[in-house]
Amino acid sequence: MAGEGLDLKFWGTRGSLPTASPEHSEFGGCTMCVELRFGEAVIFFDAGSGLPFAGKELWAEGRRDFHIFFTHGHYDHIMGLPFFLPVYKPETRLTMWSGHLGPGGTTAEMVADFMRQPFFPVGPEVFKAKVEMRDFNAGDTLTPVEGLTMRTAMLNHPGGAVGYRVECAGKIIAMVFDTEHEPGQVDPVVLDLMRGADLVLYDSNFTDAEFDCFRTFGHSTWQEGIRLAKAAGAKRIAFVHHSTFRTDAELLEIETEAQRLFPGAFCARDFQVVSV
Repeated sequence: MAGEGLDLKFWGTRGSLPTASPEHSEFGGCTMCVELRFGEAVIFFDAGSGLPFAGKELWAEGRRDFHIFFTHGHYDHIMGLPFFLPVYKPETRLTMWSGHLGPGGTTAEMVADFMRQPFFPVGPEVFKAKVEMRDFNAGDTLTPVEGLTMRTAMLNHPGGAVGYRVECAGKIIAMVFDTEHEPGQVDPVVLDLMRGADLVLYDSNFTDAEFDCFRTFGHSTWQEGIRLAKAAGAKRIAFVHHSTFRTDAELLEIETEAQRLFPGAFCARDFQVVSV
C-alpha cells in the first residue's frame, strides 16, 4: 500500500463461511476484513478469516499499533481474531471496539464468549499484546486517531450490526457490511451513512431475484446497493459480503451488469487495494 493519503485493502470479502475452490480464485474466499490506512494508523473493520493474512504481512512490515472495529460478533466477522499474529507479540498495541451489544454487553465479553471451550481451546488470556477493549453505542461519533472521524449507526441485522461513516483527509467512506432492506423503501439510516460518499462498501449477499427466499437473514442485494448509491450521490460502490457459493463467473456477471447501471460499481476482491 502507498502509505500516503487514504488507502483501503480488502483482506476478506466473502460472507457467512470462508470458501476455497477453483471457482473462487479471482474474488477469493476469506470472510469480511477490511483495512483502512491513514498515515501511520492501521484500522480494521471486522476480523474475519482474512485477518490472519493481514497480521502476518503487517507484522513483517513493522506495524505494531492496530485498531479493530467490529460491525458485530457473528462468527464470519470475528473468526480470524485468534489467528492474528500481532496479538501474541508483547510489542503490539491493539484496541478493539464494538457498539452493537446494547446496554450491559461489552467487547471483552464478546471476545471471551467466542474464545471458549468447547468451541475454542484457549481464551483471550493467551494474548501477549497490550490489548484495550472499548465499548460505544451505535449512534456515537468516534475519533480513534487524530484527523479521522467515524459516525456510527445501527443497521437492520439480527442481533444488531454497526455501520460506519469514516471521514478523513477530505474523503468519506461508508461501511455497510450486514443490513437488510425493505423492498420499495429507502433505509434512511443507510442513506445517511452513504450520503456524498467517495466510496461505499455494501452488503450484496443476495440478488433481487433471490431476496424473497431469504427475508429475515439480515442481508441485502447488489441492486439495492446501486439504488441507495444513486439516491445518496455516492461516487463509487464496492459490493462485499459475497454469498459463500457465488462463483467468479457469477460475480463477474454481476459486476458487468452493475457497471452498466452505475459506472462506479465493482465487486470487491480479496487482497485488492483501493485508493480513495
